[in-house]
Amino acid sequence: MIETRRIGTEVLVRVLAGLSVVVCVWQEAEARDLFAPKEQATTEVDPTQSPSFDEQKKGIPQSLFTWIKMAKGYEVEWDTFGRKGWYTQDPRLKPIEPGSVFPRDISAIYIVFESAPLEDPTQFSAQWFLEGENGVLSSLPLGKDTLEVPGHERYGFLELKKLGDAWDVGTYLVKLFITPLGQQSFHAGNQVGTMRFTIVEGAAPADVNPHK
Repeated sequence: MIETRRIGTEVLVRVLAGLSVVVCVWQEAEARDLFAPKEQATTEVDPTQSPSFDEQKKGIPQSLFTWIKMAKGYEVEWDTFGRKGWYTQDPRLKPIEPGSVFPRDISAIYIVFESAPLEDPTQFSAQWFLEGENGVLSSLPLGKDTLEVPGHERYGFLELKKLGDAWDVGTYLVKLFITPLGQQSFHAGNQVGTMRFTIVEGAAPADVNPHK
């Protein structure tokens, strides 16, 4: 009888020890999951080609954008509802002198857009690169901008500022990202498309868009 109890006690101790090891391993795995994922430039061996927003067809939305344009500036148009003088909280933005060719001395280039109505706050982001020969991009972005658009609003703009006294002459690629709040703004998985613009010496020719 005593021998049976001793064997039973040993078995119980071994079972409890095994359970302790399982719990420790599970807790360690849970702790590792709490670390934020690292920002990635690409998520696969052969990166997927993002769609270009340079060529758009009227009335056909692209990604979350109803329309999206590059311009020298923007102006605010407050809309009314119901009666004159009663204004919405969502001002409409209108691009000023839209195009894709700009002079070197322009202080900033604006990407103005209208999105589909948003239920939750969303981040719209851009980072831009200078294109070299054969379309090779600069190793690091020349600049970044992020705009948080509140829920139930549709209009916004991103500002591409020059570095130094003037832009370098050449062609630039802009990567565009859309992310929910709390996610990494420039993760490759959140990239939705690209746009291109050209910087020229002197004044930009009127009504010229080399990407049409």
